[in-house]
Amino acid sequence: MTDEQLMEAVRNGDLRQASLLFDRYHGRIFHFLARMTTGTAAAEDLTQNVFWRLLKYRHTYNPEMKFQSWIYQLARNAFADHYQHEKRNRKEALAHPMENIPELEEAWLAEESEKQLIRALARVPDDYRELLVLTRFQHLKYEEVADLLNMTVANVKVKVHRAIGHLRENYFQLEKQNA
Repeated sequence: MTDEQLMEAVRNGDLRQASLLFDRYHGRIFHFLARMTTGTAAAEDLTQNVFWRLLKYRHTYNPEMKFQSWIYQLARNAFADHYQHEKRNRKEALAHPMENIPELEEAWLAEESEKQLIRALARVPDDYRELLVLTRFQHLKYEEVADLLNMTVANVKVKVHRAIGHLRENYFQLEKQNA
């Protein structure tokens, strides 16, 4: 069955089909969110949240829409909610700076160049980072990203080009600092 057929079955009450969608998409959603949050713990929680939202909001699924676009939109929304929550927490942490010292790197990043790439990616503005994650790490086609973000394909290409420029600049700045 296609993803769209499975989601249509879930939408109509056959919740067992959601496990097949979970099997197909949990890895991709996790990796998307891990790159957006630059951390595994938050990505794991957010991935669970996405699939909880899939069940909760199943009635909003439009069968004419690609399932992949819909689930990535759920992931984007979960990330946006998380980001707002983290923003509030950061403001509170600034009031008591010694109580909450954030971890900058996760243990799952094994090689130094990968760590540097992730740090450089974290410095890229959120909208550009999202485009890089979707196109370079999730391997979505420009047309799919354009559809997901309500942009033209040309606009996606231009923004990805700019995002790569930001990433490259951040990466080399980090390299100079570490030298």
